[in-house]
Amino acid sequence: MVDEKKTINLDVAEIDKLFEEYRKTKDINLRNELVNRHLYIAEIVAKKFINRGIEYDDLYQVACMALINAVERFEPNKGYKFTSFATPTIMGEIKRYFRDRASLIRLPRRIYETSAKIKLATEILSAKLKQPPKIEEIAQYIGITPEEVLEVMEASNNYLPQSLDQTMYEDEEMTLGDVLGKSDENLVQIENTETVKKAIDKLSPLEREFVQKRFFEEKTQREIADEMKVSQMYISRLEKKVLKKLKDLIDETKAPI
Repeated sequence: MVDEKKTINLDVAEIDKLFEEYRKTKDINLRNELVNRHLYIAEIVAKKFINRGIEYDDLYQVACMALINAVERFEPNKGYKFTSFATPTIMGEIKRYFRDRASLIRLPRRIYETSAKIKLATEILSAKLKQPPKIEEIAQYIGITPEEVLEVMEASNNYLPQSLDQTMYEDEEMTLGDVLGKSDENLVQIENTETVKKAIDKLSPLEREFVQKRFFEEKTQREIADEMKVSQMYISRLEKKVLKKLKDLIDETKAPI
């Protein structure tokens, strides 16, 4: 029993060691082991996007491919945990997948670039003016005529299907990263972190303690069971319950008004 506990306590250090070894050898077996140990991250992130028109199996496949990419790119000597690196990476890849599927017809380059400028200008002016900007204000900010703004907005709407996650003027959670050509992983991470924090705050004290140990301290189910003086089966059931509860809470937060 003592030897088993020592092994458990070394899990985090062991993972770091595996990453260091993989960086040196690029051994496919090491990569597969690292991916298998972190598949739960792909599952959690993929489930956040269900009921948005794409099957969960497809989302999970995209998340797993992003997880593999995260394993290959992760540098343990940077001083942060792999979970903190992998989560925004997977999130960004799934959002790109949604964006690519939404682009049924590719916009002309001029329309596409101007549309991106309009969306960015709208975000900046909305924050500055505390209200949706007028067409004339957007045109002046970008340096084009109001007629050109209207032309590009109309063209964009004709080429792209409308989405509840894609808004131009409504004052709600920002989704600019979902429609721009390049995803800002820092913004994705902030959005994800704030959403999860709000959901965690609604958990019971016991559930919050479990989340802290399992996903922030990266402890195993057996280690948590030993600390909480319960069976590993209880912890396993608790994890399923907490993940489902978090998913429901996050879905409520993300639900369109």
